[in-house]
Amino acid sequence: MTTGLTEGRPLSAPASPAPPPTRRSRRRHMSSGSETRGAWTLMAPYAVLLLIGGLIPVGYALETSLMRAPTPLDPSSGFGGIDSFKTAVQDFRFVDTFLNILATIAIWLPIMMVGIVGLALLIHASPGRFGSTMRFLYYIPGALAGIANLVLWVYLLNPSQSPIEGFWHALGIETIKQAVASPNHLPLILSAMMFFQGVGSWIIVVNGGLNSISEDVLEAASLDGASAWQLAWHVKMPIIRPWIGYAALMNLAYGFQLFLEPQLLDQVSSNALPDQWTPTQLGYAFAFSNYNFPAAAAISLILLVITLAIGLVIVFRSGLFGEEEH
Repeated sequence: MTTGLTEGRPLSAPASPAPPPTRRSRRRHMSSGSETRGAWTLMAPYAVLLLIGGLIPVGYALETSLMRAPTPLDPSSGFGGIDSFKTAVQDFRFVDTFLNILATIAIWLPIMMVGIVGLALLIHASPGRFGSTMRFLYYIPGALAGIANLVLWVYLLNPSQSPIEGFWHALGIETIKQAVASPNHLPLILSAMMFFQGVGSWIIVVNGGLNSISEDVLEAASLDGASAWQLAWHVKMPIIRPWIGYAALMNLAYGFQLFLEPQLLDQVSSNALPDQWTPTQLGYAFAFSNYNFPAAAAISLILLVITLAIGLVIVFRSGLFGEEEH
């Protein structure tokens, strides 16, 4: 006999209570929370530096570029829209400065990347004391940064003091002014300066990526009959592609910001070079010769957009920030 509440309905078993969380799941949850806190702790200093050295200056440059530059006839300043960008782009030196820097990068960057990867592969293929010694020797020129590197190159470029004096005399060059100011010489000189200054440091970075390759992978490739060339081209280089992309990205950014070397070479060669040979020199002239800070800020933002666009291509093509495959 059934009641009205159960008539016509099958009796169902009471729902069982949810099982309590196991010790393993609790441990996994605690580990995930700890990893998250650790990640934020490690990111915090970088985030602060990014804000101070990156985002705030970019925001200030953007605000400045949208202002109107004061003039003797109109000393007031206010919102000027994109007038500063028009002033920078329409300047007769603007195109030439970018052609100069692109010519230098077109010579220097491929040689730089081939030198970095090639020498790093040679060092990795020569383990032991010989490889360590060569890595140290390659790094020595990189220790001569900034002014020290420039002084060394001034000595090399001066035919009256240079150890390669015969080379300069064979080219008919008698003074440092002729060596620097001769047509098409400066991109080659700057490429050589930047190559010897930076190649050693980047060899160490790429060599670190090569050292992270599992010995099991290299041994398996060798057992399959891979030669040293095939091992380098088909095994090592695809694995270290993010390191190569990182080196290309940072060197590209450095090339577009070139300022110190042409500025000081112009001084030691008795002003034989154009005062505004690179975009950064043109921005410097706008700011401190013409007192047009909005136009200088506009040039800095144009450089930022160009390097950011090229950098994004390098990042996505190289898998620089991709997930590691285990």
